[in-house]
Amino acid sequence: MTAASPERVGPNSEVVRDWLAEYVYETMRTETLEQIVDRLDSAIIASVPELADRDVRRDLAASTRAHARVMLSGITSDTFDFALPEEAHTFARTIARRGFELRMLLRTYHVGMEAVLDYMTEAIDQRQAPQEIERAVLLRMFERATKWVSMSVELLTDTYMAERERVLRAALNRRTETIRALLAGDELDLDQASARLGYRLTQRHIAFVLWTDESESGSGDGEVGGLLERVATRVATEIGNGRVLTAASGSSGMWAWAGLDDLPGADPARIEQEPGALERVAAGLVESPVRIAFGVPAGQVAGFRQSHREAVAARQVAERGPAGSARVIGYREVEIAYLAGADDTAMRGLIGRELRTLSGSDPNAARLRETLHAYLKSHRSPEATAKLLGVHKNTVRYRIQRIEELLGHPIEQRSLALEVALACVAAYGVAALP
Repeated sequence: MTAASPERVGPNSEVVRDWLAEYVYETMRTETLEQIVDRLDSAIIASVPELADRDVRRDLAASTRAHARVMLSGITSDTFDFALPEEAHTFARTIARRGFELRMLLRTYHVGMEAVLDYMTEAIDQRQAPQEIERAVLLRMFERATKWVSMSVELLTDTYMAERERVLRAALNRRTETIRALLAGDELDLDQASARLGYRLTQRHIAFVLWTDESESGSGDGEVGGLLERVATRVATEIGNGRVLTAASGSSGMWAWAGLDDLPGADPARIEQEPGALERVAAGLVESPVRIAFGVPAGQVAGFRQSHREAVAARQVAERGPAGSARVIGYREVEIAYLAGADDTAMRGLIGRELRTLSGSDPNAARLRETLHAYLKSHRSPEATAKLLGVHKNTVRYRIQRIEELLGHPIEQRSLALEVALACVAAYGVAALP
C-alpha cells in the first residue's frame, strides 16, 4: 500500500477504511476478540474495583463484547449507525440492582473509552502503519469512540434510572441494602432487619449461591432470575425448614440462605455432618443450566456471613474446575483446594513436587491418582478403597505398591501433603497439573 501525503489522508479517506477493514477482519475472530474484552475489562476494574464481583464482571464482559462487535462492524462505514446492544442495558440494570450509584456507570464508560484508545494506539504501532495513516486512524477512532460513549451514556442513564426507581419502590431494595449491610458487618437491629428480610437472622443458616452456565443460559435476565428463585425455594424446602432468603447478584446469579432450625420431621445433623449428604440431596433438585455452591451451616449473624463467604469460595473452585464437573459443590469438599489454590504457582509446585510422575496427564497417571486419593480418603483400607472404586482389593494393593515405587517413599511418609495435592487436582482438573 502506497502511503499518501498527510494533506490527502483524512479519517474518512479510502486508505484509512481499507486499513480498518483489514484490522476488523482479524479482530473479529473469537480468540482475538476475547483477549481484547479481557484487556478492556481488566483496565476498567482496576479503576472501578467494585466491578470485580464475579456476577457483575460477567455482565460487564457481556456488555463489552457486544459493544465491540457492534462498533467494529460499522467502523469502516462513512455513516454512523448507532445501535446500543441489549447487553449494555442489562449491565446498567445490574449496576442499579446492586445499589451502586450512577457515577459508577458513567466512570465505567469513560475508563473504557480510554482503554480502547490505548489499545488502538498499541495495535497501530504493532502494525507499523505509516505516520499519516496512524494519525488518521486514531482521529477516526477518537471521533467514533467519543460519539459512541456519549450516546451510550445518555441512553443507559435512562435505563439505570428506570431500574433504580423500580428497585427503590420495591421491598427488594430494602432487602438488598439490609443483606449488604449484614455481609459488611454493619451494626443493625436484628429484629428490625429480620422483619425487613422476612427471614429470622438468629436461627441456624446454610448459605448457597446459584448461577447459570454462561453457554447454556440463553434467556433474558428476568427469566433466569425466576428460574434461580424457583430452584432456591426447592432446595430450601428440601434441606431446611422452607424459609429462604434470596438476593440477585447479577443477571444470571443469586445469593440465598436457608433456615435450618425447627426442621419438620428431619434431623439437621444428617445434612450438616454426613459427608456428601447435602450435595446428594441438592443434586436431585438441580438441572442444566443451574449450578449451586454451598457454604457450611452456622448460626446467628456471624454464621450468616461466614457461610456466605464459604459458598462464594466454593463457587470459585467450581468455575476453575473442568468443564462438565458436578452442578452442586460444597465448601467442605473443596476447602483444601480453595486455600491451596489461592496461590496458583505454589499449588502447582506442591502438586509437581509431591506427586512426581503421578502428575502426568496420561490415563495411567490419572488412574493411579484416583486410586491413591480413594485410598487416603478410605483411611488406608484396601478393602474400602476397592469398594469405592469398584475393583478387586488385590488390584488396589498392586496399584498402591506401584504408586510407592513411583513416589520413591512410603505413602505414610507424606500422606498429608499427598492428600492436599490430590484434592487440588480433583477440584481443578488437569488444568492444575504442572
